[in-house]
Amino acid sequence: MDHKVQQKLDQLDKDLRLLLTDLDGYAEQKLNLKPNADAWSVFQVMHHLILSEQTSLRYIQKKLSFNPELKKAGIMAGMRHLFLKNYLKYPLKVKAPTLVSDSIPEQSTFWEVAKSWKNERQALRTLLNTLPPEIYSKEIYKHPMTGKVTLAAMLDFFQAHFDRHKKQIHRTLESVDAVKVK
Repeated sequence: MDHKVQQKLDQLDKDLRLLLTDLDGYAEQKLNLKPNADAWSVFQVMHHLILSEQTSLRYIQKKLSFNPELKKAGIMAGMRHLFLKNYLKYPLKVKAPTLVSDSIPEQSTFWEVAKSWKNERQALRTLLNTLPPEIYSKEIYKHPMTGKVTLAAMLDFFQAHFDRHKKQIHRTLESVDAVKVK
């Protein structure tokens, strides 16, 4: 795996472990509670993040399955990467693509969510470990809003997406008056 990609993936895994450790102390009832009818519960936010990573992974797997000719990332891919890395830092509300918002369950358990996310992350790590070095400089990931970027840019998007929704998770915990029980 490309060293830069390895570091980004390791950071994502570390952040996931910290989030799961933090949330493990809350009652599942509170983690399933929506602050209002138009909002997501903590578990629904987490499912959204899982689905986002999952659909990205499936896209890459499908793309690679037919041995495509991939374009080397250039200045435009770099600009798309910069935009992708930064747009989630701003408080603009962006509607999630239907694919990663329509299949979110109403109720979950902590164990289900944690296991699902860890499994998806392991599948991503496994794929990235099998790719040849030249893939990392190619435009392989296509974000619905910005277009084609590299795998490093995809992981930067995952990080920015995670950071944004982590804030949402903490706001939701506060809105539903969640307190740690363990």
